Order: sequence, then C-alpha cells, then structure tokens
Amino acid sequence: QVQVVESGGGLVQAGGSLRLSCAASGRTFSRYAMGWFRQAPGKEREIVAGINWSGSSTYYADSVKGRFTISRDNAKNTVYLQMNSLKSEDTAVYYCAARVELTLRIVTQAYEYDSWGQGTQVTVSS
Repeated sequence: QVQVVESGGGLVQAGGSLRLSCAASGRTFSRYAMGWFRQAPGKEREIVAGINWSGSSTYYADSVKGRFTISRDNAKNTVYLQMNSLKSEDTAVYYCAARVELTLRIVTQAYEYDSWGQGTQVTVSS
C-alpha cells in the first residue's frame, strides 16, 4: 500500500495561488489513481479533483473548475494541485488520496480510496 504525504499548504490572500504536492512512496505509483479532497470545519470531506493513473483524464468539482489544475509526474511519484484565483471558501484541510486502479477511470468517491495523507491546511484570507 502506498503512503502519501502532502505539502504546500499555507496562508494566502484571496485571488492568490498555491501549489500543493503529494509525494507517494513505492515503485508502483503509476498504477494508482489519485485524488485531492478537502474538508472545511463543520463540513463533510469533498472531492476537489481526480486524475487517472496515466494522467490522461482529470475530474474537477464544479466549485474549482477553471481555477484548479491537477497533474502528476509518475517519474517523481508526485501529484500536484495548482490552485489559482483562490477564494475564502477554498479554506480547508486538503488531503491527497491514492487507490490502485489499473483501468483508466478516475476515482471520485472517498470510500474507494485506500491510502490517505495527513492533510495540509490551506487558508485564504479575504
């Protein structure tokens, strides 16, 4: 089972940008579908973006479409979340998740993921 560690969170003003990184252990990273989720205080965890193992397909929640970009570098065992035009409502703890997925589908449901990081806090000040 792969282990994942997020980094790159922090405090940013509204309209600013941040790039989150998720580094995964193991030699089979390319067999994993990856996802970014977030959880704000008092709210349920929600998917932000997902990417299939090859990077050929991506998914975005409506709330972040056009502002966030998910990408991966299988040679570096890393998935990224570029976040632009940040809003106060983007404030949350962001989690990276991994699941072995040999098809090209994107995994969007939290319960399907096997491995989770500890989360990284993103705070957007207005």
